[in-house]
Amino acid sequence: MKPILVAVLLISGLSTHLSSADAYERHCVECHKELPTSLQRMFMRYLLVYGGEENVKAGLKHYLKYPIKEISVMSDLFTDNYGIKKKTTLSDRQIDEALERYWERFKVLDKLK
Repeated sequence: MKPILVAVLLISGLSTHLSSADAYERHCVECHKELPTSLQRMFMRYLLVYGGEENVKAGLKHYLKYPIKEISVMSDLFTDNYGIKKKTTLSDRQIDEALERYWERFKVLDKLK
């Protein structure tokens, strides 16, 4: 194949992948990959604080829309070093989609045997 054709196919494939990725992959994973604490560890912190699916999702959604240190589940050391996230620009639908994927990825009840 000619180099230009290969480049076009690679760019096309990458843009298709990015546009087809779900809200969780596009918005959560992309930003959190730079942080020292994994999304799974953050999930476990939310689960400890909020207890169950409905409360975890509600707590996370509220935090995404109104992020302040007082309601963060992260330690003071973490928030002092990395700050508080900026208010989300995602729609409620996008937030719900991302939270559903997040919950499905890290929920522990189905994984316990």
